[in-house]
Amino acid sequence: MAPDEGTSPESHDGEPRDEAQTAVRAAFAAVEQAVRQLAGGNQAGEERPDALGSGDASSSGHASRSGHAVGSRDAVGSRDAVGSGDAGGSGDGLSSADALRALAELRVLQEQLAAWEPLLIGAARERGVSWAAIAPALGVASRQAAERRYLRLNPHTTGPDGMTGEQRVQAARDRRAGDRAVTRWARDNAADLRRLAAQITALEDLEPGTQESADRLLEALGDSDSAALLAPLAEAGAKLEDSHPQLAGQVSDITVTTDQLRTSHITRTE
Repeated sequence: MAPDEGTSPESHDGEPRDEAQTAVRAAFAAVEQAVRQLAGGNQAGEERPDALGSGDASSSGHASRSGHAVGSRDAVGSRDAVGSGDAGGSGDGLSSADALRALAELRVLQEQLAAWEPLLIGAARERGVSWAAIAPALGVASRQAAERRYLRLNPHTTGPDGMTGEQRVQAARDRRAGDRAVTRWARDNAADLRRLAAQITALEDLEPGTQESADRLLEALGDSDSAALLAPLAEAGAKLEDSHPQLAGQVSDITVTTDQLRTSHITRTE
């Protein structure tokens, strides 16, 4: 029997179950029942796997109880979406109302799965899983396709308001291309960048805030990648405009160059 209205549903092991999980289980059970009716395999006492649970008998029983009827009131929006309909076909038959209700339940599942997928992809990435490893798990052929799928599904991807999924994909590509271009330029001009950084870090009698920026620049000089100098150079240069305008001007020229490199990789769309 489904939990009484107003009480918190519980899983088969007694742990509280959130509303989304309960709705998904009910929707799954309803859709599965409709498909089994179509296949003529809905026989009393038949054991079935619980795809959304642990797979044991008690979990399967709970899923059956939470969504035992295609028109279950536990299923989100199904009754409102398709109307009252009829109570279902006799025997193993499937009525038109049953089919419509099952379609409504299927939409509930699809929407929930679409919400879960980017969360799981993001969790995998945070734990060091490569896009190449994620691609086959998603059923796509390449790391680029996996990343494109994630960007399209992820509602939290940053970008201007109103960007479509394809525009978000392109914007991410543009940023990466711009960053690569700037990194190449910095490595090609490593000698000039290190010379300018050394001149700034050698300055004396700097204001405390400027000295802190110079110290960060000195630390970046120890990095083998000259691209690491760009951010601390820009920070220090902005604080040298009054005391050392010539050095600040050289830093400004570098910032203009790197900004142009990034801008040149932005795809122009109508």
